[in-house]
Amino acid sequence: MRMTGFKSAAMSVVAIVFLIAGCASTEPAGGGQGELKTSSDQSENQRRAETRLQLAIGYFQQGQFNVALDEIKQALQIEPNYADAYSVRGLIYMEIGETALAQDNFQRAMKLAPNNPDLSNNYGWFLCKNGQEKQSIAYFDAALRNRSYQSPAKALNNAGVCSMKIKDFVAAEGYLTEAFRQEPGNLDTNANLAKLHYTLGDYQKARFYVSRATKADTVSADLLWTAIKVERKLNNRPGENSFAIQLRRRHPNSPELAAYLRGAFDE
Repeated sequence: MRMTGFKSAAMSVVAIVFLIAGCASTEPAGGGQGELKTSSDQSENQRRAETRLQLAIGYFQQGQFNVALDEIKQALQIEPNYADAYSVRGLIYMEIGETALAQDNFQRAMKLAPNNPDLSNNYGWFLCKNGQEKQSIAYFDAALRNRSYQSPAKALNNAGVCSMKIKDFVAAEGYLTEAFRQEPGNLDTNANLAKLHYTLGDYQKARFYVSRATKADTVSADLLWTAIKVERKLNNRPGENSFAIQLRRRHPNSPELAAYLRGAFDE
């Protein structure tokens, strides 16, 4: 994941913040009272637009941004007020560095569906990534207050990361601990808890979460660097060397390896 300080691989953005309401909406169905929309309430145009959007998501995950944007354009030609499509387009623009276009699309999505928790989460993540960490927390909290939200651990994790960025470590621990309670196997949450407890000086707890997060087949340079620093603080040179070997082998051109080689453990 490509975050400054809390890195993420490009395509993990989708996994962290994602949506699709698709088969369920928070709006009443077909004029009925007290029920949610389901797929049977969708018009043919809505189903066609959703199919285009799902294709766009697939291309986005594969890094084919232009193709993904074209699919979203076609979805919006079918359904011009498709809030999810604007939100996904905002995510793509955010990923390719088109900040103004991303802002415009997120705001259009929020205007169309102000009570959609997935959209709130996505817009909060955009704000967090663009220097508005304090403002982002309100959107994560709004998503979490919505009882229809099906992925609260994502917003909790995102809120924890953004709280860490503004050094509100008490809030960060609360959000991330709850995210872990809900999804203990989530690798991102474990990695972020490792970083948090390293920052707080609780190296044993940091080691606990490192051990869980590094079980993945693919381990980021950022996490391996955290693992190295944790083992160094615990005076475990064999453990430190083991993670250093992995860092050198898996990420030979990374800034983290460069930091390790120059001994920049406290930067």
